[in-house]
Amino acid sequence: MKIICIGRNYAAHAKELRNDLPTEPVIFMKPKSALLLPGKPAYYPEFTKDLQYECELVIKISKNGKFIQEKFAHKYYSEITLGIDFTARDVQREQQKKGLPWEIAKAFDGSAAAGTFVTLDESMDINNLGFELKLNGATVQKGDTRDMIFNVNNIISYVSKFFTLNTGDLIYTGTPEGVGPVAINDTLEGYLQGNKIMEVKIQ
Repeated sequence: MKIICIGRNYAAHAKELRNDLPTEPVIFMKPKSALLLPGKPAYYPEFTKDLQYECELVIKISKNGKFIQEKFAHKYYSEITLGIDFTARDVQREQQKKGLPWEIAKAFDGSAAAGTFVTLDESMDINNLGFELKLNGATVQKGDTRDMIFNVNNIISYVSKFFTLNTGDLIYTGTPEGVGPVAINDTLEGYLQGNKIMEVKIQ
């Protein structure tokens, strides 16, 4: 199982981090050990003083595929959820300053929280799904997949040029603006189309 993540996929988020807008999907990956299953707490790593949340739509791949055409990409998933791409922002900035890879800031154990998966139905348009993240009851992020720079099917087609997609792989599709820090004892709650499907407590 692979965890494939897309960076800078919402213009406002790229702007808030002072990054240029990409012309192709920005890909990075996390190992299986990064996956934080529903109901499990997230432990604040000792190597960072600035752990931040990034809430995003997550796609679960339902069958193997390689060189998938965008027009057929919808056949490769049927379940979605929300996830949090936890980021050690201070570590990431230091790595970027040195021109080094930043997996240690993004791919550490427990850095890919996932909510409960739901099955896509006819009432859900993958290109027009609203989602929201609350921190201790207050909304901190609101996004909609219509604002993605690269939509879900485009992402799947692009990623599959480089990596064979396997059943069970997860694709984190990028976060909207509003990312920020968490502290021990905080609670994060994710809502998809108004329905709560994720809760993560920070310990």
